[in-house]
Amino acid sequence: MDAKSVITVNIVTPDGSVYDATTDLVVCKTTVGEIGIMPNHIPTLAALAIDRVRVRKGEEKFDEIAVSGGFMEFSDNTLSIVASAAEKSEDIDTNRAQRAKERAEKRIEQAKESHNVDELKRAEVSLRRAVNRISISSHR
Repeated sequence: MDAKSVITVNIVTPDGSVYDATTDLVVCKTTVGEIGIMPNHIPTLAALAIDRVRVRKGEEKFDEIAVSGGFMEFSDNTLSIVASAAEKSEDIDTNRAQRAKERAEKRIEQAKESHNVDELKRAEVSLRRAVNRISISSHR
């Protein structure tokens, strides 16, 4: 790939850098839908949903990174993603994610029983994060 047909991708969290690579295609899920970013795309700023970021690494191969929301900014062929949490698929502990899913499901039931709307919303977000991590780890 020549320099004009390459995107530099950086994914960071409060704990530091999670992913750094170059590619010719990145697919992200924003809060309003999915977006594909290719070299020379117009400058873009968007809030991210709890989902995966897919970075093409070959004709049929993608790196997948689980992100827990955040935002993406693209300009000058650099895609910067700032997320509250992010993990590469190979770094996800599936057993830990499964335990987090089970804890979130219990919290959802308890929140429904006690009619605690705030706790219900937090537990639903935790469940989405755990399911996202499990889904991505199963694609290894």
